[in-house]
Amino acid sequence: MFRFNILILRTAVLLPGILFASVTPATEHTTLRLPARTRVETAPGSGRFHAVRQHLNWDAEHTAIVICDMWDKHWCPTATARVAEMAPRMNEVVVAARRCGVLIIHCPSGTMDFYKDRPERLRPQQAPPVNTDIPLETWCHLDPVREGRLPIDDSDGGCDCQDAGRPYRTWTRQIKTIEIAEQDAITDSAEAFYLMKQRGITNVIVMGVHTNMCVLGRPFSIRQMVRQGQNVVLMRDMTDTMYNSEMAPYVSHFTGTDLVVEHIEQHWCPTVSSAALTGRREFRFRDDMRPHLVIVSAEREYRTEHTLPVFAAKYLGHDFRVSFVFADAEDRNHLTGIEVLDQADIALISIRRRVPPAAQLDYVRRFVAAGKPLVSIRTASHAFALRSGAVPPGHSDWPEFDRDVIGGSYTNHYGNGPIVTVTRALNMHPILDGVDLSALISSGSLYRSSPLQPSARALLTGSIPDRPAEPVAWTNRHSGGGRVFYTS
Repeated sequence: MFRFNILILRTAVLLPGILFASVTPATEHTTLRLPARTRVETAPGSGRFHAVRQHLNWDAEHTAIVICDMWDKHWCPTATARVAEMAPRMNEVVVAARRCGVLIIHCPSGTMDFYKDRPERLRPQQAPPVNTDIPLETWCHLDPVREGRLPIDDSDGGCDCQDAGRPYRTWTRQIKTIEIAEQDAITDSAEAFYLMKQRGITNVIVMGVHTNMCVLGRPFSIRQMVRQGQNVVLMRDMTDTMYNSEMAPYVSHFTGTDLVVEHIEQHWCPTVSSAALTGRREFRFRDDMRPHLVIVSAEREYRTEHTLPVFAAKYLGHDFRVSFVFADAEDRNHLTGIEVLDQADIALISIRRRVPPAAQLDYVRRFVAAGKPLVSIRTASHAFALRSGAVPPGHSDWPEFDRDVIGGSYTNHYGNGPIVTVTRALNMHPILDGVDLSALISSGSLYRSSPLQPSARALLTGSIPDRPAEPVAWTNRHSGGGRVFYTS
């Protein structure tokens, strides 16, 4: 059954091509407008998180960028290659921020001798030390009370090369691609915080490597800066992890980075993207070919808010970049974070009788109009249609979603109890490759979805005694032209 679902997703995906919300590049104004993302638990103890977006307006003169350990060479060759690939874009960010008046602090740890005679190195050395309530440690270790544990296993050092050697120091300086200007600073210690205090800097943008190690642990980086009361964000597309996909949770290297970024958003600070300063698309490594799958779960009948995250974590992390949207615990019609659909390549919908605010439903309409592929399951046939009653003011329904998008004609369902016999409507189809029909056993209510729309093509039918057979899985071309798979 799990393979069946993965095949559905793979078959539904068209060519990757992420759409990004337009942004205005930073200019010489002194205020930085940063679209930020953080994680808020859907309900206390749920273990599921809304991706909440907000805009930060930071005074550039009171803001610093900390560039963490973007060394010229790493002991792991693939880590070295990814730094080299990311560095040109990072330099663009630095140039734009510097132009706005942001202080750039270069922090290539362990290489201070290389810079010992430069004025940029002397600048933080001359900043007066500051007494702090929390010690400015040389390394801030994982805080098990605040953050639990990291979502990836990096106990092997995190190198994903076939012939990974033992960790050793290979770096001598910061990579040359990132320019150091005369007004910048160079340090790898608590001097960074001293300089910030001297300059009245309260806002810190952290970028560099590696997110699960130095970006969290260095004395000038996230854990320490948060503990010292600074306003901190991570630039999520200007970072990388030390993670080997052969280690738990056995996902792609890039999914491993996403998981650590989400961990930081949940426990430490918001994140922003380089697009806020460059006006370009969010950076992605050339080897990151994962389509972006957005899963929207908003129903109480089948508890897919529990099952779909488990399924995605176990089976989708190698092939997809996955984002989740959940209904608000207090307002069942509110789909927190639904705007991520603008960035999706494919969506999976598990929604039952919700009428979101009109602006939120517009994200779904826009997704369909863009011709993107969609996977829908069970109650999605009546996702945006109330059974009775009026739509609340300011909200919107879409009762034609079943007909125009999914391709069915849902009217109701038969009662629970009778075993549903599933048979093939087509002898051959890629989605059905390797599917064992004998494993598709259900005594749940059979949906009445006949007749299918002319654009739909039945793959499987289900029947119960003394009732006509009903389609239980089919493909369709929705009103926007995109491919659809649906199963009841």
